[in-house]
Amino acid sequence: MNSLTPVIGLEVHIEQNTKSKMFCECPANHFGVAPNTNTCPVCLGLPGALPYPNEKAIENTIKFGLALDCKIAEESKFDRKHYFYPDLPKSYQISQYDMPLCVNGKLGDIHIRRVHQEEDTAKSVHTLVDGKKTSLIDFNRSGVPLMELVTEPDFHDTLSVDAFLKEIQTIARTLGISSADMEKGSMRLEANISMKKKEAKELPGYKVELKNINSFKFLKKAIEIEIERQTTLLENGEIPAQETRGYDEKSVMTFSQRNKEDAQDYRYFPEPDIPPLEIGHEKIKGLMKNMPELPEHKRNRYLSEYGLSQQYIEVFIENVDRGIYFEKAVSLGRQHDIMPKLVADVIVNQNLDSEFPEPASLIKKLVEMTQRDYADEKATDIAVDKVIRENEKAVQNYKEGKVQIIGFLIGQIQKELKGQGNPKLLQELLKRRLQ
Repeated sequence: MNSLTPVIGLEVHIEQNTKSKMFCECPANHFGVAPNTNTCPVCLGLPGALPYPNEKAIENTIKFGLALDCKIAEESKFDRKHYFYPDLPKSYQISQYDMPLCVNGKLGDIHIRRVHQEEDTAKSVHTLVDGKKTSLIDFNRSGVPLMELVTEPDFHDTLSVDAFLKEIQTIARTLGISSADMEKGSMRLEANISMKKKEAKELPGYKVELKNINSFKFLKKAIEIEIERQTTLLENGEIPAQETRGYDEKSVMTFSQRNKEDAQDYRYFPEPDIPPLEIGHEKIKGLMKNMPELPEHKRNRYLSEYGLSQQYIEVFIENVDRGIYFEKAVSLGRQHDIMPKLVADVIVNQNLDSEFPEPASLIKKLVEMTQRDYADEKATDIAVDKVIRENEKAVQNYKEGKVQIIGFLIGQIQKELKGQGNPKLLQELLKRRLQ
């Protein structure tokens, strides 16, 4: 086992939160909707129905590619990907093959091969009907805009896989293009895994795909089990079959589903009902200009501007709405000498943002909590004057450039005022007198 190392590549499918589907006007929201109510001839694949692309979905995919530092194609097209399965009403999926929207990106040390636009399939529902096991099809999901991200096989452990996928989820949410909610199936994960000798430079001649996993935890476990399974086979002189496998969380095992297809098995050809896409440089430039602040830049800013801990920063990065709430509250709090760290603390640890939906209400509450009876300006002025007269050496040190001595002087003034000095007023009077 010590002589082998895992080689892992990822495929991530993310449903977009557009109002309508990819190639028709049916509502894209399918979660919790009565089966087969958001359908039309286009997403049911009926003869003669013609698709027309959703411009917003294409823009979303381009923005996602820009966030991953991809090269954006000024010209692109759709293709038909053929395979026969009950959840595919046309017996082909409209996807992209050789001219994807986004290519050659990077996130940290991980290279992004491509991000392309496609439509989602229908949903298979396995249930009991009159006591018999039955598979039903719900076409509400058929045709929902879907982005597929494909990485290079740059991963060698599950920790880096987990960190990468969580950042991808955060980026999608930050861009506002998807909830990327695993429980609702709007972000689905696949991993291609093989094992190679540590000293080998070439990739192995096989790969096993773990298909449609809807949990970071399950994917991590499935990869670990698959690494163990493949290692055992290789140590026994067997080459693992190139196949697609599922993961059963109850038995905690992977299981064979089918032989893994190659590109030629899908019989790709250009979608004849949709003209090629001409995106153009100006369109890409416009989308780039309107990109929101991305998570990594925001992390650095929260650290330098607000001095927050990493734990607090991640809370506001992962939940975009809470991050917006926090920044509005901080802006209002500065007018009342409420520190950002205090705002962050009551949001993260006390959930006061749920009790006070408006940031202004939260700041009002914090002002009430921190309000004290401060000494007036006259009393403060007298205390400042006394401390300066009684600490001539400290004053001289300050004038010679030892500015840190001001902390000592402030402490002496607070002592005179029995801790009732208004910090802001106190510092103003002291600095004015020293100058």
